[in-house]
Amino acid sequence: MKKRWIIILGITVITIFGLGVKFYMDEEELNKEMRKVVYSDEANQVFNDDIKLIDTKAFTKEGIIQSYEVEEESIEPNPMGGIIVTLVINKDPALKLTYTLKKNNKELKSGGASISKELTKKLGLLNGYK
Repeated sequence: MKKRWIIILGITVITIFGLGVKFYMDEEELNKEMRKVVYSDEANQVFNDDIKLIDTKAFTKEGIIQSYEVEEESIEPNPMGGIIVTLVINKDPALKLTYTLKKNNKELKSGGASISKELTKKLGLLNGYK
């Protein structure tokens, strides 16, 4: 009788361990796929187009936004679908744009964007900050 319980306990522990490994591997696969999308040329084009809507002179000498980098640790799945990613502007951690990227009809598009307070001030997007 005791031997039977030990076997059942062993099988249960192995099953729980196996499920844990599977969930971990699935999460890693999802993270790799999200990074692949965020660092793709298509995403780069979406970022550039949207940044030029915010700062029409972006990436020129007259523009405020000169460059951006993806904040690697910010890449995460959006509960409503898509990928949430933060861009650090001009290598200044206070200047950030947070995006939601989604695929619509096999085309990558940006959803909502959130602009940090410091970047909003610098771009003069709100009255009183110009």
